[in-house]
Amino acid sequence: MTTTDRTAPRTGLLTVDGATLHHEVRGEGPLLVMMPGGSADAGIYDVIAADLADRWTVATFDPRGYSRSPLDGPVTEQLPATHADDIVRLIEVLSPDGSPAALFGSSSSAVVALDVLARHPGRVSRVVAHEPPVVGLLPDPEAGRALFAAVRESFRRDGVAAAMTTMAEGLAPAWGEDRADPEPTAFEAEAEAEAEAEAEAEPTARDPESIAPEPAAMAPEPERAAPEPAAPASSPQEKSQETPPEMPPAQAEVFRRMHANLPVFLEHVLCSFSGYAPDLAALKASAAHLVVGVGRDSRTLLPAVAAEALARRVDARVAEFPGGHIGLTEDPRAFAARLRDVLLAP
Repeated sequence: MTTTDRTAPRTGLLTVDGATLHHEVRGEGPLLVMMPGGSADAGIYDVIAADLADRWTVATFDPRGYSRSPLDGPVTEQLPATHADDIVRLIEVLSPDGSPAALFGSSSSAVVALDVLARHPGRVSRVVAHEPPVVGLLPDPEAGRALFAAVRESFRRDGVAAAMTTMAEGLAPAWGEDRADPEPTAFEAEAEAEAEAEAEAEPTARDPESIAPEPAAMAPEPERAAPEPAAPASSPQEKSQETPPEMPPAQAEVFRRMHANLPVFLEHVLCSFSGYAPDLAALKASAAHLVVGVGRDSRTLLPAVAAEALARRVDARVAEFPGGHIGLTEDPRAFAARLRDVLLAP
């Protein structure tokens, strides 16, 4: 297989209970499923998947209700277990001989990865869960729940830009035991920059992989009518969807898709996924297969604090990754290199 053949995605559709999943496959070798978090879809992993396709069959996909994976009916509250069942079905199809797959998830999708490992340990060889925001394991769980509830309420009342501002402000304090005020991290800076960009309606082109439109990377869809992404032409929300002029067409399309997914994430995913209660006993029994990832620049922030608390509770290994909570978009190639090392470690 040539390099071009190896890195070119082979696309397909998979029917699951209540939805149809768009998925993309690159490379050859053992199966590695990479799950996008937040409002992201398969496009967030284009560079990382291409880098890892020399060693693995890398599968990426759009989560149900996002982008090219339509639901069979109206959007309702999304649950990690439902998304985990989708992953198991995808593994069954792409690994028909029953061989277990490696699994990577970040933020909200790291929560899904935990559920897959807890309920279907035989289907995975290694699970890398990068900063799952399981607020129940924080030193102050109620404060974490209140933050994400406030983000959703801000979205309902004032839209995406306001929700992003609430998120950035809520993540400013440290979430460790001492709750000291830290220096701003890359994750906070990303959140603040996104909120400002939404409010000013002047997006700028980013690195090809740095196009995740939301800072938190975790959330489901609303039953109610979400604030329309396409508002009147003069509104900041519509202007914020205009593609940065320097962005190539393929990247611009990914940007538009992920921005359009934000209402679903904020209304139907954020609270239910962050409120997930992991099965600690089941995860401890499978701890040899679990690696909990944390960002070098985000270790005082809520998702990383929760992730390290999880690792302590289940005796899982912790691996530091470059960047912050969304390090996979900040420097995708460095992130891919670190993920390769973690996946290949004994």
